[in-house]
Amino acid sequence: MSTVEAPGWTPAETEVLVRSMMRAPSVHNTQPWLLEVTPGELSVRERSEPALPHHDPQGRDRAASCGAAVANLELAVRTLGRSCVVSFLPEHEQPDLVARIAVGEPAAPAIEELRCYGAIARRASHRAPFEGVAVPAAVVRRIVAAAGAPGVEARRVHEIAAVARLLHFAADTFRQDGAYQRELSLWTIRDEQAHRHGVGIPASRIPAGSVPWAGLVRRATDIPELPELERRLAGETLLLIMTADDSRLDHVRAGYAMERAWLAAVDLGLAAAVLTQPLHLPEVRSALCEDLRLTGFPQALLRIGYAAEADPPSPRRAVDEVLRRGP
Repeated sequence: MSTVEAPGWTPAETEVLVRSMMRAPSVHNTQPWLLEVTPGELSVRERSEPALPHHDPQGRDRAASCGAAVANLELAVRTLGRSCVVSFLPEHEQPDLVARIAVGEPAAPAIEELRCYGAIARRASHRAPFEGVAVPAAVVRRIVAAAGAPGVEARRVHEIAAVARLLHFAADTFRQDGAYQRELSLWTIRDEQAHRHGVGIPASRIPAGSVPWAGLVRRATDIPELPELERRLAGETLLLIMTADDSRLDHVRAGYAMERAWLAAVDLGLAAAVLTQPLHLPEVRSALCEDLRLTGFPQALLRIGYAAEADPPSPRRAVDEVLRRGP
């Protein structure tokens, strides 16, 4: 492990902060964040690049990715025994400033915080089918509770037929979208490139058994017939993350809540994967609101279930690409 220094923190503490934030999930593993460290304060900023104009035209996923990074960073601060207060989008004149974490006095972390922090290193996207074991209702309730955040609501999806129809439509649409396919190809890297670039999706992370309704749909992807898709979805547990409004603040908060739910799931022995791509199709998002009678804006679907084996982590940027040291 390399020595990393930042003002106000020991090298070991700085390593914990940076590595924890870097392990957050992000759209196509683009890791669109920067961390600024100054004495008593941590700032998470959104990188100006890379952009995904076809996968994330409004930047919702980038904002949510940064929100997930904030969730990890907050847990790292608490695990290091410091109190903290998170402020989202604190400066209107600095639109790239996603969050500021004011670090306070020493304070012992709660057991749940320690458990969720421990799940950060084990969290990875599970794109394959889950084992055929139902997730107990009590476990689902704990994961839903973990997603609780101001302006964000998580709920279990029971309307499987409606969701299957919409995901089937989305998968078929993306399979035929040439611009989408070209952009996906650009962000799919050979496994040996992962150590050089640190971003993108290694080809081995999209195995032949990947579920096509979970995004990353290619031209050659075999999309099951609707009845079969509905049957498969019925064997999974789906959670919907939605917000009261649809502003950038809501997108950041949704990512924060989604990551807290994901870490809770990992701590409880489950695997998960997030679906946002179908929601970038306006007709899918609108129909989901109508079919599920939602009172808010859907931001993400979280698949959870039991996996036969652990998923390998995706590559990560070098620390120096992420960390900015203040005075």
